[in-house]
Amino acid sequence: MSSNSGKTRGRSKGRGANRPVLTPASALTGFKSGLIFVFVISGLVNILALTGAFYMLQVYDRTLPSQSIPTLIALSLLAIGLYLFQGIFDILRSQVLVRLGARIDLKLAPLAHKVAIDMPRFGFSTTEALERGRDVDTVRGFLGGQGPIALFDLPWVPIYLVFVYLLHPWLGAAVLGGALVLAFLTLLTEILTRQTAGKAHQTGITRQTLADAHARNSEVIRAMGFTGRAVSRFETANAEHIALHTRTNDVAGTLSGLSKVLRMILQSAILGLGAYLTIKGEMSAGAIIAASVVAGRALAPVDMAIAQWKGIVSARRSWSRLHDTLATIEDGPAQVELPAPVRNIRVDRITVATPSSGTVVLGDVSFELKAGQALGLIGPTGGGKSSLAKALTGVWPLVRGSVRFDDAELDQWPVDALGRYIGYLPQDVALLDGSIAENIARFDPAAKSATIIEAARAAGVHEMIVGLSGGYQTELGPHGTNLSAGQRQRIGLARALYGKPFLVVLDEPNSNLDAEGDAALTEAIKSVRERKGITVVIAHRPSALNACDLVGVVQGGRLQAFGPKEEILQNQLGPRPAPQPAAKPKPAIAKTG
Repeated sequence: MSSNSGKTRGRSKGRGANRPVLTPASALTGFKSGLIFVFVISGLVNILALTGAFYMLQVYDRTLPSQSIPTLIALSLLAIGLYLFQGIFDILRSQVLVRLGARIDLKLAPLAHKVAIDMPRFGFSTTEALERGRDVDTVRGFLGGQGPIALFDLPWVPIYLVFVYLLHPWLGAAVLGGALVLAFLTLLTEILTRQTAGKAHQTGITRQTLADAHARNSEVIRAMGFTGRAVSRFETANAEHIALHTRTNDVAGTLSGLSKVLRMILQSAILGLGAYLTIKGEMSAGAIIAASVVAGRALAPVDMAIAQWKGIVSARRSWSRLHDTLATIEDGPAQVELPAPVRNIRVDRITVATPSSGTVVLGDVSFELKAGQALGLIGPTGGGKSSLAKALTGVWPLVRGSVRFDDAELDQWPVDALGRYIGYLPQDVALLDGSIAENIARFDPAAKSATIIEAARAAGVHEMIVGLSGGYQTELGPHGTNLSAGQRQRIGLARALYGKPFLVVLDEPNSNLDAEGDAALTEAIKSVRERKGITVVIAHRPSALNACDLVGVVQGGRLQAFGPKEEILQNQLGPRPAPQPAAKPKPAIAKTG
């Protein structure tokens, strides 16, 4: 992954240590044979491309002097056959490259998406994460274009140089000189466009990040009237991107046009030099035409490479990012499947930092929860409560310390297996585009209706769901916008309770709930305790603590207090003042006067 200054890009402690990593090369081991096949086909195409030159030589130097019609017909039929074979091989090469690109997409796109899902928890923006999927698209599109064909033709240019040299050394020297000039232009294109192309890519990400942020917050922008300022911010970012993009295209376009002019000049020079040598009696008339045709073919791959250089650079940059991206995927041996946790959760001196800035927000926190207990976390805003929730669920990596389920650290479970034992309701409830049933079941294709309904009943949301026109099949739309904030929160609670996970972490679960929802939340926490699960509730409203038996106070990144609820709350709030007797009314005094 590319790194940004000031951002931590590490993984959680101990994960992936001494394990081999996955790279595009290792993921595509079976595709090397396809590239070798394309290289061999390219050799056949380039050899058959000499058909025109040989045909010219034979027609001008043998057929015309002999005036033999049968010879002309035989040569023409042979040339047509060779041209057909060249066309077939050329089509075959293009189709193989297209299918190779499709197979690369099918292999790498899911892996890139897996990393993209994980990237935001390490401080990357959503746009940066989605860029990995676009990298796969770029590589696939490149393989289906003309860029690879130019690159596969370049190694066969010496065939044409040797052919022209055999016609006459001076002609061979002229073509070689032209090829070197065009190669220099290719190198110059690379040098002049590398830096600006990279900057243009980064400014493109910045522009897209702004666009995504404005689209997500469209209601706020519209309601509070700063649409103009939002557009102005985008306009500034867009202008910077367009300026760099234009500069890159100007350089590439100028050098591409110059290479075309030089190639045409060189082809004309070959004709002129050939004519001079023919007048001197050192060449035949057919050799002039053959030399011109072959010279054009020799320089075409270089010319095409310059024209396709922008795509080549983009594909190379995307491939490099994919290499770095996929290197973060652990490809170690299969882990031993541990039994489901049933006893306790132990937090041992953990330190947590925000992935985006590396700032330590939680330090040296330790406590233990046993099966059947419920912990309520209270404290001021920004004290570290949500950071602790993300550490408990494995969302944020630990700088130091460990979180253990039944004495085993979290990374001893595969991520998908660990997820079965964790229920998580974040502050911002994010429901996915799909039905209510799919969201509650975490999109498990093997989910049973009874299990989905059980989770909904545990969250006290079954009646609300069946009251909707579509029931459990109600489509939520992007981000669940078809429901109110309270409804989304209660469905998110059902999702957290799905499958009866051992640990249920609820971050401000009643922030959008009414009295009925509060009561359902209390019952849900009680049900988790009764089945010997563990609940951690982050609360600003006291009603969320009703079913908790333990309370922890998180303040300034530290666990300042931890213990039975009544004891902690009494210490935090102090003893309640004794009720004062009502004051006796003063007797009325009659006014005189």
